[in-house]
Amino acid sequence: MPFASLGLDARLLDAVRSLGWDKPTPIQLDAVPPGLAGRDVLACAATGSGKTAAFLLPILQRLLDGKGGRVRALVLTPTRELAAQIDEHRRALVGRTGLTGAAVYGGVGMGPQETALRRGVDVVVATPGRLLDHLQHPYTKFDGLEVLVLDEADRMLDMGFLPDVRRILARLPKGLQVLLFSATLPPEIVRLAAELQSSPVRIALERKSQPATGVTQTVWPVAQELKTHLLLALLESGELENALVFTRTKHRANRVADWLAKRGVNAARIHGNRSQSQRTEALDGFKKGRYKVLVATDVAARGIDIEALPHVVNFDVPAQPDDYIHRVGRTARAEREGDAWTFFSPQEEGDLRAIERAVGRAIPRRQLAGFDYTKRSEEKLEIPLGDRIAAIRSRKAEDRKRAAEKAARRTAPRPAAPARPKAPARTQARPAGARRGERVARPAEAPRHEVHHRDERSHRPGPGSATHPTHRPAVDRLPWWLRRDA
Repeated sequence: MPFASLGLDARLLDAVRSLGWDKPTPIQLDAVPPGLAGRDVLACAATGSGKTAAFLLPILQRLLDGKGGRVRALVLTPTRELAAQIDEHRRALVGRTGLTGAAVYGGVGMGPQETALRRGVDVVVATPGRLLDHLQHPYTKFDGLEVLVLDEADRMLDMGFLPDVRRILARLPKGLQVLLFSATLPPEIVRLAAELQSSPVRIALERKSQPATGVTQTVWPVAQELKTHLLLALLESGELENALVFTRTKHRANRVADWLAKRGVNAARIHGNRSQSQRTEALDGFKKGRYKVLVATDVAARGIDIEALPHVVNFDVPAQPDDYIHRVGRTARAEREGDAWTFFSPQEEGDLRAIERAVGRAIPRRQLAGFDYTKRSEEKLEIPLGDRIAAIRSRKAEDRKRAAEKAARRTAPRPAAPARPKAPARTQARPAGARRGERVARPAEAPRHEVHHRDERSHRPGPGSATHPTHRPAVDRLPWWLRRDA
């Protein structure tokens, strides 16, 4: 069935054709018609099924008939990458309709986002945290809002965004058309949907969460310390072209990317500790072929849309089956084909068994011919837990020692200053017969006019100094009966 059968505006159909889309995906066939009719939609949609267009197309069709100058549609999504991806789809689909939009997420400046919210764009795609920042200011107004989309609702729940979502919902008008898309439907999301929606059209709720049909799944058994060597061997053999590689932690993502880079493989990384500019550069470089490998954590599992991505590699077996579904959903998107490879060590057997129960079958095993699975590697991606704890304790002990030394220096009594020698007494015995108040000549070896006194505070000549303006020769100040002897 072609897109024209959905009753879309000719301008939207031109945009769809320019993107090379031949026919709607199943989720688009199910969700677009009720969305166009103004119905609420509750859909359980797999990652990579084409659900972004499933809610954008009916939104854009609806907005063609209204006036601009206000925010009319709001899309809430959990991650920056997913917000940027949805906004990129929006720009591609608006074509020559003249509809406007903006992406509102953290890691970048708020100025351009504030300008867009003041101006009143037609569609805002936002992450909950940054939108709450803007809602603290009077320029953020949603009094003209008509449509609300909650995309990847279960992921927002996993990331702890549900309280933020509820705070945002309290600021929105009532009676909105609500389109809720989620890969899984935990009880909290079902309750939220019941609060927000009125007689929604339910789509694929009975479908068990599964990877896309075009994904070929393979497990590669290998020792934990040989995973990097196997990854490099697959790259060098040509079996692995460019690949999105998922690791369990941010530190492992850094170490895998650095390990590959030291061996001549152009590799980038993307995870929560990277700035938004670094994440954008890494993803853009991977899409354009500057990087052969993009190493990521689950922050990217639902936020990366790469056309015709051939391989996804689970460097670490994910702890939750749903995470596995979302990771491998980065390949075989929009009914294409792709490979999902999982490196499996004996320590991860329990997690792998849970994944196989979730997908309903055993995943085929495979080994690389010519690879030495028995060799030992001295390099370790993970520092043993005991060593990490010892290092942390040592660092804290050093910090405590420095703090104690600093406190001791502050409280220690200062050494007393050396005593200054007392100045010689300036008084002398009065000669016999001298009257009280009369001046007495100093000893001959230190006549008054040869002693230069200075004021210690100002360093100026003091009284009695030969350079002081009140100075008179000592002989002029002698009593008359002594002047003759002088």
